[in-house]
Amino acid sequence: MLRPFLFGTLCLFVSVACFAEGPAVSAPPEPDGMPQLFNGEDLTGWDGDSRLWSVRDGVIHGETTKEVSTKGNTFLIWKDEVADFELRLSFRCTASNNSGIQYRSQRVATDKQATNQWVLRGYQHEIRNEEDLPSVPGFIYDEKGSRGRICLVGEKAVWNEDGKQVQGEPLISKAEFKELMKVDQWNDVVIIAKGNRIRHFLNGRLILDFTDKHPEKSFSKGFLGLQLHAGKPMWAEFKNVRLKNL
Repeated sequence: MLRPFLFGTLCLFVSVACFAEGPAVSAPPEPDGMPQLFNGEDLTGWDGDSRLWSVRDGVIHGETTKEVSTKGNTFLIWKDEVADFELRLSFRCTASNNSGIQYRSQRVATDKQATNQWVLRGYQHEIRNEEDLPSVPGFIYDEKGSRGRICLVGEKAVWNEDGKQVQGEPLISKAEFKELMKVDQWNDVVIIAKGNRIRHFLNGRLILDFTDKHPEKSFSKGFLGLQLHAGKPMWAEFKNVRLKNL
C-alpha cells in the first residue's frame, strides 16, 4: 500500500507528465513569393473526379452526396511530385465526415487496392471540423499504409524500425487546442517537410513534430492531394494553396 504522501507525489508526477506542455512554438514567417498552386478560377494543374471537385467563389470545393458519391477515398492530385517543401493553405469542412491533405504520396490507380482513378498512399495531414483531442485536424495518418495514426497532435515523436517513441512534453494541451481550432470557420495550415522531419502548424502554432526513421515505411518524395472521404456525404474546401520547394 502506498503511504498518503507517496501516493500524492505519484499523482502529481502523473498529472505533470500527462498534461504539462512546453512554450508555444509559432510558424515561421511566410517566405516571399511562394508560388500559388491554385489560380482561384479553375483546377488547372490538378487531377480529380470532375463530378466531385469544382471551384466555387474562388475556392476549391469538393463534395459528395447520396446521389454522387465515391467508392473509396478519392483525391484531387497536384500534377508535380514534391520532396522537401513548405506548404501553406486554408481549409474548412463539414463535421459529417473527414478530409485530408496528402503529401509525399504515391498514386496507386493501377494497384489492386485502388477503388477509383485518384487514390494515394502515404502521409496525410488529417482534416476535421472538430476541436476535442485526439480526433482533430493535424495528426498524421498513414493512408493505405499499415501504421494508422502515425503521430498525434501534440506529439514530438520519432518512428524507428522498432516503432514510435514520443519525446518530451506535449506541444499543446487539450484546452489550448480547443481554443486554437476554429470550428465551422477557415483554418490555416503550414506543413514543413525537410529530410525525414515533418512539422504541422495550425493557425500559426506548432501542433506536431515528427521524424520518420523507418527504413522501409517512410516517404521522401511523392504527390500532394486533397481528400474526399468515402462514406457519409460531406464537403471540404481549400484556398490560398501555395508551395515552396526547399
